[in-house]
Amino acid sequence: MIAFLLGAVIVSAAVFAFLNGFRDASAAVALSVRTRALTANVAVLLAALFNCLGALASVALTTIFAEKLFNVPNGTDGLILLLAALISASLWGIYLWWRGFPSSSTHALISSLVGASLGSVVIGHRPLDGINVTMFTLVVLPLLISPLIAFVLGFVAVYPTSWAARNMAPNRVNRRARQLQSVAGAAVAFGHGLQDGQRTTAVVLFALVAAGSIGAGELPMWVPIFTAVLLALGTLFGGWRISYTLGHRLVRVDPMRGSVAQMLSAGLLFIGAMVLHMPLSTTHAVTAAIAGAGANQRFAATNGRVLIHIARAWIATPVVCLALGALFFLALSPLA
Repeated sequence: MIAFLLGAVIVSAAVFAFLNGFRDASAAVALSVRTRALTANVAVLLAALFNCLGALASVALTTIFAEKLFNVPNGTDGLILLLAALISASLWGIYLWWRGFPSSSTHALISSLVGASLGSVVIGHRPLDGINVTMFTLVVLPLLISPLIAFVLGFVAVYPTSWAARNMAPNRVNRRARQLQSVAGAAVAFGHGLQDGQRTTAVVLFALVAAGSIGAGELPMWVPIFTAVLLALGTLFGGWRISYTLGHRLVRVDPMRGSVAQMLSAGLLFIGAMVLHMPLSTTHAVTAAIAGAGANQRFAATNGRVLIHIARAWIATPVVCLALGALFFLALSPLA
């Protein structure tokens, strides 16, 4: 049974990583394609490459992220908990993709893990140690702070950029901004891989330890490669529903503001991963920065109604995934 459950967790982790790249590709490509900085095919290929490189580079940070989570119990209980969380996060991600709403795969996964732990309490198990702290520091706090910071910085960063370009012809400004966006899109994709590569790698490592296949602290090199390849494959297929939401429905920005939003988002992702060791959502950072930069224009560019719908989806993610994680754990618990 342990071998079967381990296989199911690894397959589910592969699906989760693929969907992560599939849905979050929009963060790297939406504005570049919208402002014609890159063609759609080139933007997706660039995003897939740098997503893969970022995920491989995240190996050094995976242990730090795993230590911030709780210890998953050994044996079938731990494997069922991981399986329930992966299924819950993947299903919620598919639903929001179908609706065209960008959302955080990281928040979905962590909330589902906490929900699965709460589901285990119903059948008499002890809750995992530190789930309250984990939920607050890795989901609630970033959800409340990172979009606000990204929005404000996106709004403010337009001022010095506009001032620097004040004496340049508009076509020259747009040409240089589009060139910068090519670099910015790659940077966002690398930051996404750096951030989200840790999640799938950590889950697979938890599963291998729970199954007794490796010891605690070991890191087989196939695991980060497995994560990187699936993130890249998901990116290649691209979630164009969400790209359309970010590039057309949410806000219409010029190349200069688009490059500001993307460079700012990439910077936040790098700081979150390498300095703060906090799992910042690529989706939250990019969406809020786009909205902030778009709000700093003389004409109305941000669709407030769409922004409210997206914010509701972000708030609903922890709540829904908590419930789904608990339900799927209870449904799978007879396999223990």
